[in-house]
Formats: sequence, structure tokens, C-alpha cells
Amino acid sequence: MGRILDGMGEIPHTVTISGIALDEDARRGTVTLEHSWRIHKDKKPWVYRSTAPLRREDESWASSWSPTILAPSLEQGEGLQARRLDAERGEILGDGDTALVTDRQVVRIGVDRSQTTSTAQARRTARAVAKLVDVEASPFVKAVEGAGPQAFVEAIVLRSGSPELADARRGITGLPGARAVNDEIPLAPSSSFARPILGSVGPATAEQVASSKGAIRTGDVVGTTGLQQTQDARLRGTPGYVVEAVDLDTESTRELHSVPAVDGKPVRTTLDQTHQEAAESTLAQVEPTSAIVAIRPSDGHVLAAASGPGSKGVSTATLGQYAPGSTFKVVTSLALLRTGIDPQTPVPCTKTTTVDGRSFKNYDDYPAGGTGDITFATAIANSCNTALIAERERLDDNSLSEAAEALGLTLPPALGVPGELGDVPTPKAGVDLAAQTIGQGQILSTPTGMATVAASVTRGSAVSPVLVLDGSARPSARPGRPLSGDEAQQLRSLMRGVVTDGSAAFLGDVPGEPIAAKTGTAEYGTDEPPRTHAWMIGTQGDLAVAVFVEDGPGGASTAGPLLEEYLRQVQQ
Repeated sequence: MGRILDGMGEIPHTVTISGIALDEDARRGTVTLEHSWRIHKDKKPWVYRSTAPLRREDESWASSWSPTILAPSLEQGEGLQARRLDAERGEILGDGDTALVTDRQVVRIGVDRSQTTSTAQARRTARAVAKLVDVEASPFVKAVEGAGPQAFVEAIVLRSGSPELADARRGITGLPGARAVNDEIPLAPSSSFARPILGSVGPATAEQVASSKGAIRTGDVVGTTGLQQTQDARLRGTPGYVVEAVDLDTESTRELHSVPAVDGKPVRTTLDQTHQEAAESTLAQVEPTSAIVAIRPSDGHVLAAASGPGSKGVSTATLGQYAPGSTFKVVTSLALLRTGIDPQTPVPCTKTTTVDGRSFKNYDDYPAGGTGDITFATAIANSCNTALIAERERLDDNSLSEAAEALGLTLPPALGVPGELGDVPTPKAGVDLAAQTIGQGQILSTPTGMATVAASVTRGSAVSPVLVLDGSARPSARPGRPLSGDEAQQLRSLMRGVVTDGSAAFLGDVPGEPIAAKTGTAEYGTDEPPRTHAWMIGTQGDLAVAVFVEDGPGGASTAGPLLEEYLRQVQQ
């Protein structure tokens, strides 16, 4: 019996008597047994009945042995075995339901203990493989030493076709036991593709197994970061199982009972592969922390949310909060338009202005001929700080926060991934209000937040950006004082003037529909002179973009070329 049940492992098995039929005169009878196997904790047990013949022997009843007592159709020489049926992991889809994360070919590089002649040889090969593929040697060597004689111990997984794989294949040639094993695992189009957002998968940790209450077992592939982790239950699906009769000599099998696996469901996102790859390519050589976010204003879908290599794995695009500098002047413009200013209203643009003892100035490359009494449109086009500060007295305590809300900046985010938009606290009079009018002080925004502002201007109403369409509820919120059609049109005109007559004139020859933009530079830190964040937002047709670089001399000179490169790439 032990040999017959060996393939069932530690699966709980209970047997109860469900009936007894005895013929005292014939000294014969039958006992009916009900079996219950709890093969999968979250599924109904495998329940069936078997019978055992009884005979009277003196004062007691006994039964003869038969494999059918354990399972009705079990034959002599057969055993029982249970196998898990793994569920297919759901794909992560992008805009238009194109597959972003799907099974792609990989190669596992490691050591096959069955191909080594001794532990010492396996140890030497393990050290050589670890050095070759640049993994920490000590843990890998210990894993190889402790593995069974038939085990394959993986050192690294490499994408098929990658230069690293070609080098690894050459390097393991001649190493006893070193192997390259082909496989498929869920992967994005490239190793960097939206990695902070999409995340990655890997073997379940002991903690994940323990906390899953039986849903995850050792060796399962689960999400470890990003969407792969937060949407793991949806993507992972539910495993099934099959119980088989196995010939104990030939190992041939036949199915007795099965429960099918339920494959994981896809998670739909709004990311567009062309836009995301263009954004990542644009940022590839940017050393400081950086990000590009692109939103489609008509539906609020985030088409790209790229964080540069300087972000070191953090999603700067959705989580990095910084002073937005002069890109915030779009919000200030709306607040001032609501006080009666229009694009042709004269405003004073001086070289410097002082508020409660603090001096404010324009950026270093501000055009010398752009000072004096100029129109509000010219002040925005050239990004005159002193002109907006001079008009601060028109604003009340809630003017900027109401305008920010109308442009979606401070509405609750509904991205479907961890993320923030912006924060516009009520300013104190004087210096605090002056700083806030030019996007400094206590004002913060993520790149997604400023892309939202640009998108709202294009659409003519507050955009609620979304990145995940499945598996999460989207909060709904509306601004207390929505953006009007006339206000939106004036803002579009002001932003267009930045390209036709102002600091973003270099965008004028980019192919496609007309571009509107706003540059931004925000001082931060205690250095003298202060270090600056570089920003730029832009719109073109049904596209709104924000570009951010943590350290750069100016929005137009640092973020501007990146915006131009991105727009040109997506036009191709």
C-alpha cells in the first residue's frame, strides 16, 4: 500500500465507512468506503467510493487485499500519483490590447549536477559560471554543492538573441556540467521597457509561500515588483491537478480524475509600445534622474511613462514630486484669466522685483528686449517671472488651487499603479504667494501631473489620467469650478505663443500638427547659485507630454531637446 500511494506525497487522505452489508448466513459481506483527498486547498476534494469484500472468520470479519480498495479502477501493479496543472500566466497588454508582457524565449545558464563527476568538479564549474555571467559566486556555489545529483541549478536567465547570451554560450563551452537550457517566461519587449511600472516575475519567496495560505507553492513563478506584483492574483490564475494511475514498472499513466487549471486573466494597460520605446530611447543617455510622460487627452490614457537610467529603478514618471517651475505658469495663467486678465492685457516685466525683502528675477537667458510693459501673452511666451509676480495681488487664497484642480493637477489620481499628480497648498501672502505664481514655494508635481495639466488644456476639461484598465477601481472626481471652453482656448493660445514667439521656438519645425508648449526651470537646494530642475510640457494634436530632468541649466536648453527628439521619433 505504501508503494501504491507513494506518488500522492503528503496529500491528506481520509477514509470513512459509508455503509456495511452483511449476510450472516453466507458469512459474506461488503463494506463501502468513502475516500477524500484534499489535493488542492482552495478546490473541492477528490471524493469517491470503493468497496471491500468481507468474510466471516470465527468471531470476526476480515477482508482480502486488492488495489481497488484504494481506487475503484486501480489495477494490480499500478500506483496513484497526483500532478499539479500549472495555469498560464496572464499577459500584460498595452494600448489597443497589444501584448507587452508575454511569453518570450529565454535561456537559463547554470550547472547540471548529473553532468559532473564529483562535488569538487561541480564546485569548480559553478565558480567559473558565476564569474562568466557576473553573479555572486558564494551563494551560487553553495546552491550547486547542496543540490541533488540530478539537479539543474540556475545562475542567470538571459533573453534569446542578447549579446550577453552569445558570450555566455561561448564561455560555458568545455566547462563540465555547464548548460544552457531553453525556456519561455513572461517578459516585456526589452529589459528596460517600463520596468518600474510593469515590474518583474521570479520564483516565489518563502515569505510569499507562507502568506498565500496554500495558493502559492515553492517553485511557483509570481510577480515580485510593479504591476506583476500588485496584479499577481489576477495574472497568476489558479492551478489545477490530475490524479493518474501509473504502472509501477513502465511508468505509463492513465488519468483517473482531474480539475483543470484556470489560466490567469490579462491586465490591460494604456501604454503604447511605440511611445514608450521612443521615450526610453530619448532618455537613454540622460545621467540625472529624468522622466517623460505622454497622455492622450481625448481619453486620458497614459501612452508613455518612462523613467531614465538616472532614476535607478524608481518610477520618477509617476512618483517623483518636484517643484514644476514655470510650467506651472499655465495654472497661474488660468487663475489670472479668471480675474479678468486676457492675453492682450499689459503687464510689467522688470528685470527684478522684490517682495517682502526677497528679490526675484527672470531666468539668466531671458531676452533683453522682453522687459517693460508687455502683453500677458508675451509674458507667458518669454516666461517672465516678474510679470506674473506683479499680478499676484489679483489672486485670492484659493485662486491657484482652484485653477490647478480645474486642470486636473490636484484631483485624486486614478492611474491604477502607485502614483501622484500634484500638490498646491494654500499660500501665505507675500513671498509664498509670489513663489507659487512661478511654480516654486510649496508647489509640487510629478511628471504625470504636469502632463495632465497639458492634456487638460488640449481637451478643454480636467483629464483624469489612467494607466491600468483592469483589476482596479477608478475614483471619480470633478473640479469644483471646471475649465470653461473660452478659458481652454485662451490657454491653448498662450501655450502656442511659446512656440511661435517665445522660448520654445525651436519646436516650430517639428513635423505634424502645430505644437504648443511651456518651458520650466525650478530652483532647489541650498547651493549658490542654486541648482535647477529642468521641465518642459508640450502638446501636439491628441498628445500631451511632460519632460523632466532633475539637474539641468534650463527647461528650454535641457528638457526642450528631449521633447523635440521624442516628438520626432513618434512621428516616424
